[in-house]
Amino acid sequence: MAVIVPVYNHGRTVREVVRAALALGWPLFVVDDGATDGGTAGLEAIPGVQVLRHPVNRGKGVALQTGFQAAAEVADWAITLDADGQHDPQDARHLIAAIPAGQRPIVVGRRLRMAGEGAPWTSRFGRGFSNFWIRMAAGPRVTDSQSGFRIYPLPETLALGVRAQRYQFEIEVLVKAAWAGLPVIEAPVNVRYFGAERVSHFRPFVDFCRNTGTFARLITRRVFF
Repeated sequence: MAVIVPVYNHGRTVREVVRAALALGWPLFVVDDGATDGGTAGLEAIPGVQVLRHPVNRGKGVALQTGFQAAAEVADWAITLDADGQHDPQDARHLIAAIPAGQRPIVVGRRLRMAGEGAPWTSRFGRGFSNFWIRMAAGPRVTDSQSGFRIYPLPETLALGVRAQRYQFEIEVLVKAAWAGLPVIEAPVNVRYFGAERVSHFRPFVDFCRNTGTFARLITRRVFF
């Protein structure tokens, strides 16, 4: 098992995320996706942490793929979690416990209390939008398709040929997993929101358009090819 944390200007939170993730006891890969805030400076000096750097911002999907390729050299599975502090890395053990014996699924952390006070409306809307269109693209029936807290079986995931480079990677990978017969399951995890202090790079209009383009591509391929 390895842990992957993609980072883009999360300097206020990434060090605490790294500290908590190291307590799991597995190799930790921090992927600095062209950050400009200097937040990952010095992290490579921490035992157990390897920092991978993109010279410019290339998108979360590319950052995850960079992490997968590095992690695959030392592990067969990867846990991914966001650098904004919304996840408790210890919940990774709940995701592991959900894996059925003898199976190699993608495990999605279903965030609890997503409809509660403090949860951004953009997250609630985006989740519902993605859940619906994933089903329309013949993907799995999931309730939190935009959660970044996941476990991936590395060889199977790298073989899926996911094209999306930004947030849409986490949507496309679920659809292509279903097409390939790779199971997708969910397990509950906690989530924390911090109001104005939370750093999010989700842009409702731009990402809505990108999501729409991804779904159009997937549905077209499913129907006509």
